[in-house]
Amino acid sequence: MTKDITPNGTIALIDGVRRIHYDGYWLKYYDPPADSLQTKKILIQALTRRLFNHVEHGINIPGKRLAEARASYETEQDPARKRVKGAMLAGTLFNRASDIFTKLVELQEHGVEIDTDNALMRECGFCLQEALELGRLVLHRSGEEGIDELWGEPFRAFSIPVEAFYESRYIKIAQTLEAIEHITGTMVATFAAGPLFEGVAPLIERFGEIAQVKSETLRTDPEIFDVWADFVVIAEQLAAFAPQLPPAAPEHMRQLAVDGHRLILQGRDLLTYITRARVPMPKSTAEYLDRCRYFAGQLHAASLPSAARPDS
Repeated sequence: MTKDITPNGTIALIDGVRRIHYDGYWLKYYDPPADSLQTKKILIQALTRRLFNHVEHGINIPGKRLAEARASYETEQDPARKRVKGAMLAGTLFNRASDIFTKLVELQEHGVEIDTDNALMRECGFCLQEALELGRLVLHRSGEEGIDELWGEPFRAFSIPVEAFYESRYIKIAQTLEAIEHITGTMVATFAAGPLFEGVAPLIERFGEIAQVKSETLRTDPEIFDVWADFVVIAEQLAAFAPQLPPAAPEHMRQLAVDGHRLILQGRDLLTYITRARVPMPKSTAEYLDRCRYFAGQLHAASLPSAARPDS
């Protein structure tokens, strides 16, 4: 995808597809649903499921156990255990907010008018806000970092118009595409330097391209079947890549092959995490790029004549 300086929010028909421009990217555009309590209920429930799909296991606690979860968190003294219990409390708060919102919508469907200043609406907001604050304690399923954006999405969906929420998602998707470009570009530069990994660069580039398409495609889109199938197949092909070791390769070259293949798998996993969550993961990305730079130095040193190597 080519960046340009078109104003954010511009909508255009490109190759027969409606797209919206944000931060240099033309993203697939989806009409936002009508703004109503029913729409927000469905949206918050979907965002809550999405959240639990990406974070560490064991924190999806029913909202009716909020008092238990809070007491367990507040009385815990061990820092490591308190972090986990804080994550569990955050999950419980999210479920409590979803429970309240569901009941409010059911009342509205029965003709009961629900004002924005309703006590239960305020309670729902308080639960989402506290869950957002505790979300910093929760790790992604990779165990490497949290994803704060996912904790903020249900609260934003609750507190702002649906159309404004959709706009905020386009901004995050554009940031996601930029992160994917950065990672894949670094991977290509790292592994294209020598014959040991000849042939992997096109696979990395193709994976980055389909990762971007997947990031902008909603699961309700009819094209998701082809997009997800392509994404999985290219990921499998990338994982199956084998370094081009000569028959009598020395031990240091064999070790480089093992280390490089592990780095390729780590890059594939990172790109998969980012693509599925549709948000950047800056901490994990920075650490991975550092590993790529270190490995590129090792590849360069291995290509020097033996007398010129730092370890010779």
